[in-house]
Amino acid sequence: MKIKVDRVSKHFKNKIAVDRVSFELQEGVTGLLGANGAGKTTLLRMMAGILEPSGGEIKANDIPVFTEEYRALLGYLPQNFGYYPDFSARKFLMYIASLKGIEKKVAVSKTEELLEVVGLSDVANKKIRTFSGGMKQRVGIAQALLNDPRILILDEPTAGLDPGERARFRDLIGEIGKNNIVLFSTHIVSDLERVAGRVLMMRDGAFVYDGEWSNAEGDLEALYLKEIKR
Repeated sequence: MKIKVDRVSKHFKNKIAVDRVSFELQEGVTGLLGANGAGKTTLLRMMAGILEPSGGEIKANDIPVFTEEYRALLGYLPQNFGYYPDFSARKFLMYIASLKGIEKKVAVSKTEELLEVVGLSDVANKKIRTFSGGMKQRVGIAQALLNDPRILILDEPTAGLDPGERARFRDLIGEIGKNNIVLFSTHIVSDLERVAGRVLMMRDGAFVYDGEWSNAEGDLEALYLKEIKR
């Protein structure tokens, strides 16, 4: 599996949010760093087929992004995912599974599996509006995994998670990334240390770093701290 992003741009009126970026992703975990306004969310939304690029193209194994075939490969967690507050966690996951066209028997099994994985089995029948921010985020992570995606795109997935939840998430992502493409944005450098093989860093819609985490480490953290102080 390979995603190719080729000279992709996005313009909003007089602002260039993403400026002709090109890169390829294969199996493994890639982290996307950048200060607020760097263009991370816009890039991820284009890769998820939510926004249409102003220029360039995105394909996975030559499958264009705006196709059902591409969406069948995709799991996506936006920065602020929508949910029905009066749905229970279990009902919400079953609802999302139906939207993704997952057969009911498979959906039931996958829902129970993921409720266990994200630590929500004991509150599966409680309404989501009663959940803490971290619990809601775990529901979001679960819904992104329902279709066993080959491509997993996560926008600030650890927001609201406590240190224990964050560690469990890193372990889960590390396992998924062994055989699939995982791209997630974060502003927490430590989220990447033990899980991301590659790091992309954005500034003003373009990349200022693209390389292996193991080749950068302290220098990368120093560079990122400079970026967020700009």
